[in-house]
Amino acid sequence: MQTKGEHPGHRLEEKSVSSTVSLYFELFHLKQLYRQGWLQRGIPEARCETVAEHSFAVAMLAMFVADQHFPHLDSERVLRIALIHDLGEIHAGDLTPADQVPSAEKHRQERESLEQVLELHPEKSRYLELWEEYETGRSPEARLVREIEKLEMALQASVYEHEGLSELQEFFTSTQEAVSEPVLREILEELKALRNSTKC
Repeated sequence: MQTKGEHPGHRLEEKSVSSTVSLYFELFHLKQLYRQGWLQRGIPEARCETVAEHSFAVAMLAMFVADQHFPHLDSERVLRIALIHDLGEIHAGDLTPADQVPSAEKHRQERESLEQVLELHPEKSRYLELWEEYETGRSPEARLVREIEKLEMALQASVYEHEGLSELQEFFTSTQEAVSEPVLREILEELKALRNSTKC
């Protein structure tokens, strides 16, 4: 798993710290964990998005889209789910289809990772429940975030293509298969039109 540096948590070994400090040292690792799929497609490390950058973009996109197009949903819940959706990657890593890890095993590893991250937090069960809600898509808010997460991937692919870093058709194809909300599909169609105009 390629990262900018090793997980900083070991620097707290044998030190007495609050749950907030411990949690920050855990979260920090997402700032240096590259999104592995981009590296696998030739995006250089200097330009490669990290998981933290992806999570930030998903959360912002989810907030704006929910507020504008889905006023009937619980926007705070949408935002919380978006912020927590990748925390399981802190210790499990950013597993991609190339790793050929079965989905059930990926889920197990990420949940175990999240339990470790939240070990000292008094609201651990609450956050685990939000993460499971995202994983299973059992609420309208979680389903929206799941689709926005895929759309953000296509938006990032569009940026990389506009910068001439790689040809990333497969990411648009997989997003097309994963997104069903009409509002999000309109954005995806806009990205496809942008791709076509760039190639002309």
